Amino acid sequence: MKRLLGTMLLLLVVATCYAKGPKYIFYFIGDGMGPSHVLGTELYMGEMQGTIGRPQKLCFTQFPESAFVTTFSTTNGVTDSAASGTALSTGNKTYNSAIGVGKDTVEVYSVAADLAGKGMSIGVVTTVPINHATPAAFYAHNMSRHNYDSIAPWMLKAGYDFYAGGDIKGSNETRTLVYGKAKELGYTIARGYKDYGKKSSTAKKMMLYQENVSTELPYAINRNANDLTLAQITAAGIDFLEGKSKKGFFMMIEGGKIDYAAHNDDAATVFQEVLDFDAAVAVAYEFYKKHKDETLIIVTADHETGGLVLGYKGDYSLNLKALSSQKVSVERMIEILQTRKETTWGHIEELVKENIGVKPRGNRNADEKVTVDHNLAGEIAYGAIYDLNRSAALSWAGGNHSGTFVPLFAIGKGAEKFNGVIDNTDIPNIIRELKDVE
Repeated sequence: MKRLLGTMLLLLVVATCYAKGPKYIFYFIGDGMGPSHVLGTELYMGEMQGTIGRPQKLCFTQFPESAFVTTFSTTNGVTDSAASGTALSTGNKTYNSAIGVGKDTVEVYSVAADLAGKGMSIGVVTTVPINHATPAAFYAHNMSRHNYDSIAPWMLKAGYDFYAGGDIKGSNETRTLVYGKAKELGYTIARGYKDYGKKSSTAKKMMLYQENVSTELPYAINRNANDLTLAQITAAGIDFLEGKSKKGFFMMIEGGKIDYAAHNDDAATVFQEVLDFDAAVAVAYEFYKKHKDETLIIVTADHETGGLVLGYKGDYSLNLKALSSQKVSVERMIEILQTRKETTWGHIEELVKENIGVKPRGNRNADEKVTVDHNLAGEIAYGAIYDLNRSAALSWAGGNHSGTFVPLFAIGKGAEKFNGVIDNTDIPNIIRELKDVE
């Protein structure tokens, strides 16, 4: 009888623990990452290996559960990042540009805030400004995403344990004020991964940014050796948050520059950003393998950007390997050209061929003198990117968001809840259900 009672008690404890849901939750959001961004990256990797298909898959596309997610806002069939960020964080539809408020402008609260209330440690991570639309939707409340100076102080009001990514966007006065107050509230500010390593063991709360003040991390295609990466930030977040609470942690991790590159119709840079995003997911997956019964990883997007089409030619072909000739983003190409204000057309041809892999448009003599201003640099760089995309047999509907489904992939405790066709508001509400949050 005693043995039976002991067994029943053990089963009750196990059942109770299971009812509490995952102890560790990773919520990855690839900003602007639609189905073609994901598949295109894998097909590109295949072509680089001389194969048509997917011989090498992204980490997150191998997760056992998947879904299609709708993204419309209350006012628009095509959402912006603020409305979708609010939906993904709070479970409430709202109007485009709203941060943490409903369509009636009343404050609505994120699943991160709910889980902080249950004693979990919380991290908010991005590759763009920390007060940009998606990260801000997890801690702030504002009628407009563009009110960067009034959004930033909400980081301190939320009081989460770990913030990381690009510096605060807005005035220097706001940045100075917020960082000064943050230190008073016990935050340690680290600049670069090495600096994090030096400071993390004694820090109560952490803000991790680039070594040099910058509102965003560099594109992966432009990265230098000392630049902070999303994978490093994810590893730092795990390291920092895991020991902060016995109740576990929740971390939102945004790959924000997939969207930036897609707005530029810059396919090579997009694919490199997806690979970089996947490298961060792989860090979380390594953690999952050590804590399979306690961890949930969700990977999704807030919307699709650019209307990327894989193939447009009548022979139904792709030539994605052509993109490997591109060495820098279109913005970096513009910067490179602008540094040569007075030059020759032949030198411009050399620069574009070296960095993009195609000749710039224009039938000029190589020794013709050229004055390069911002407009001409943009015309040359964007023209070269367009021609390279055409060579790869890619096309774009335009440099804006679209209303198509976005993908979701999940693995771990509770992952089976994410399947079929769901709305973006369902995701935080499923997390709440798993964690028994009312």
